[in-house]
Amino acid sequence: MVKAVIFDLDNTLLDFVAMKRRAVRAALTAMVEAGLDIDITQSFDRIFKLYEDHGWENQQVFNDFLTELLGYVDNKFLAAGIVAYRRNREASLLTYPNVNRTLVALMKMGVKLAVVSDAPSREAWLRIYYLNLHHIFDHVITQDDTGTRKPSPKPFQMALNRLEVKPEETIMVGDWPERDVVGAGNLGIRTIYARYGDAFGRDTASGANWDVNDIYELVNIVRDLNGN
Repeated sequence: MVKAVIFDLDNTLLDFVAMKRRAVRAALTAMVEAGLDIDITQSFDRIFKLYEDHGWENQQVFNDFLTELLGYVDNKFLAAGIVAYRRNREASLLTYPNVNRTLVALMKMGVKLAVVSDAPSREAWLRIYYLNLHHIFDHVITQDDTGTRKPSPKPFQMALNRLEVKPEETIMVGDWPERDVVGAGNLGIRTIYARYGDAFGRDTASGANWDVNDIYELVNIVRDLNGN
């Protein structure tokens, strides 16, 4: 019997990488319009390398980029980039197809819902509110709540405790096998690999109980397991 589903947030419920790419490109375009002499394609690659090196939630990435480029932070260019990034980020933050349909279907089935994310609490909640999903989840567990990142068992165990369910009554859905699948699986939670959210070419043997190309497949999995 499935009583609860835990979701990763970025690249599972929302297309985080696509949002990031559009927002960064908009920021660089704004910097060029402000007078910064750069190649946008090369600068785009450099900023994403900075994200890879220092974390996808790095709030100082444009400062780091300008310091590397100019030797200092020119606030004219920084402001142009930040404003364009924020405006484009909000416009580009979208759920994957069928996410809302899936969440509503699970709620109607009486399944408890939670998020376990490596994002900082503030950023996770901002994204959840932008998407109008704040009323959906019973609990949201972030890096700030546990002090650890997946695949540590701590966030998954915290979710189980707060949901008041057992591992065998729970399914974890995520796009990162080494973190989502391994972390949840080590506690005995059944896992679903969100193949549709794999933006980094990790699409090999996931090790999950199920691989899905559309999140709505989850609804049928739960129905089958619950004998509906």
